[in-house]
Amino acid sequence: MRPASRRLVFVTIAGLVAAGSAAVVHGMVRQRASAAVAAAARSFLEGLSAEERQRATFPLQSDEWTRWHFIPVNQFERHGLPFKDMTEPQRQRARDLLKVSLSQSGYQTATSIMALESVLGVIEDQQRAAAAAAAAAGNGRGTGPAMIPRDPVNYFVSVFGDPSSRAGWGWRLEGHHVSLHFSVDNGKMAMTSTPIFFGTNPAEVPAGSPQAGLRILAAEEDAGRALVTALDVAQRTTAVYRPMAPNDIATSNMVNITPLDPPGLAASAMTPAQRDLLMRIISTYSSAMLPEVAADRMAKITAAGTDKITFAWAGPVEKGQRYYYRVQGPTFLIEHNNTQNNGNHVHSVWRDFNGDFGRDLLAEHMAAVAH
Repeated sequence: MRPASRRLVFVTIAGLVAAGSAAVVHGMVRQRASAAVAAAARSFLEGLSAEERQRATFPLQSDEWTRWHFIPVNQFERHGLPFKDMTEPQRQRARDLLKVSLSQSGYQTATSIMALESVLGVIEDQQRAAAAAAAAAGNGRGTGPAMIPRDPVNYFVSVFGDPSSRAGWGWRLEGHHVSLHFSVDNGKMAMTSTPIFFGTNPAEVPAGSPQAGLRILAAEEDAGRALVTALDVAQRTTAVYRPMAPNDIATSNMVNITPLDPPGLAASAMTPAQRDLLMRIISTYSSAMLPEVAADRMAKITAAGTDKITFAWAGPVEKGQRYYYRVQGPTFLIEHNNTQNNGNHVHSVWRDFNGDFGRDLLAEHMAAVAH
């Protein structure tokens, strides 16, 4: 064998070994993450009374597993055990479960949105008081926003299946503007986390509040606008499919979704710099997930073909205007909408066409095991 050939074989083998080692390391990290989530779920359940555990747990194969929404609790009844009915030690265990199920930034986003309910409550109280004062002075007949309870602890934890078994199980956090779904296969030590919904009202806290200027989902808004404003005139003709934004995300709380039309501008029609901005949107959303879960998502996206990812926008591109955008590829969909409350109320979601609610992860288990 010639020396050059030997070097080539050595490099090839070394590359395969390195790739294999990386896969092994990733697998070990993923297993540790799944084990940590299962342990936190067991700890949460162990801290509940029998009656509380009955409220908090459901069979995995039940309609409740795919029953979800992101609107206020008084408009869509939630099931499970709410934070407001927990003791502080129980709340801490629930927070610990959430903390090991999301990335650090994802946990911060979720808890910040929950806390934002108090801010929204104060803002709406002020608006109702101002409307009442104007009406009393004969300067208006409005009553302000509807009286909707705003409660930062009215968020419900539900566990599906048994996190102590070797089988598949899952858990969910649900309430206004937060709907998170985690599916775990204890046998494979793998985990998924879609649908993952975050919303904010207000999207930017107005002046007059101690939190004025706070934008919890700023990165998601800014990433989408950075791409649409980077497109040239011809590209925008394809990407911007309507002059006015729709009232909300198109998929709402659907259980099953399919790709949306029109798809918009394909990555294959973008410059390298624009494709980088497109991938920045995706990474902004995936960064809320555990790093190992996000890595699995990105591997599927890459395998399906990044050139097939598309970007669509509706509405003006200037900040402060009502707008909507979506990013979708063969395996996933991201929707982002900001139209309500004069364009200061965001809804954003990541969906997997075939993997929502752990379908791709738990399908074999559900088919093989009687429930």
